[in-house]
Amino acid sequence: MLDHRVGSLTSLLLPLSDRYLLLPNVAIAELIDWQHGEPSRDTPPWHLRTINWRDHTVPLISFEVACGSSLVIGERARIVILNTLGGNPDFKFIAIVVQGIPRSYKVDSQLSFVDVHLSALELAAVQVGDHVAKIPDLEALERWVMGGGLAQARE
Repeated sequence: MLDHRVGSLTSLLLPLSDRYLLLPNVAIAELIDWQHGEPSRDTPPWHLRTINWRDHTVPLISFEVACGSSLVIGERARIVILNTLGGNPDFKFIAIVVQGIPRSYKVDSQLSFVDVHLSALELAAVQVGDHVAKIPDLEALERWVMGGGLAQARE
């Protein structure tokens, strides 16, 4: 008989200024150093600017600002490049600001869910070690960025 139990999943705990995000490591293309640049004009406040990464122009956003919090760019700021899920060949990546180096965790089906306030871009909150981590809704985030006029959907 086949065993249908879920094994463990390697995930990364991303430190933001006011929360932690938990993502499967396959959602993350790369962690890069902070890049200084001119802020975007005429874009939503959560869109910081576009960056160039591996011959791609990628929107850099603040997840915290998109969720209604303040922008913080600390000394340990880094950029995480996320893979998009929508299959749009013109919109493959989104970059978000993190406040330090993500930590790797193995998670399994025994995650403890936590009852806390969630933003429209968060699916759930779970206990990971000593931290409450939010699980972002990556599809909603992608629609959010595209709806803000920061990526052109192919017709």
